[in-house]
Amino acid sequence: QVQLVESGGGLVQFGGSLRLSCAASGSALSVAPINTMGWYRQAPGKQRELVATITGGSSTTYAALAKDRFTIFRDKNTVYLQMNSLKPEDTAVYYCKAVRIGVNYWGIGTLVTVSS
Repeated sequence: QVQLVESGGGLVQFGGSLRLSCAASGSALSVAPINTMGWYRQAPGKQRELVATITGGSSTTYAALAKDRFTIFRDKNTVYLQMNSLKPEDTAVYYCKAVRIGVNYWGIGTLVTVSS
């Protein structure tokens, strides 16, 4: 099994910054590594949506909502999301996802609230 633990969420003012972290652990990682890690978010009353992903080779993909404001980066089994110029519409629960041998693993999420 793989466990994902997110941290770094909280309350921030409009235009502020936050850095989210997600650390993956588990004995299964010694057998096969995680391939892609990523961040998704779900705002109240909305579906979960992609924010950004990063592969083991550090190739990144960003949703339009994240371009020019968010940066995803990774250090082995920990993935980070640096969020700048935050807006109230960025308020959501942010979830970490890891893909390993075709299996998706999710964290429990961390709440980001941006006040206007």
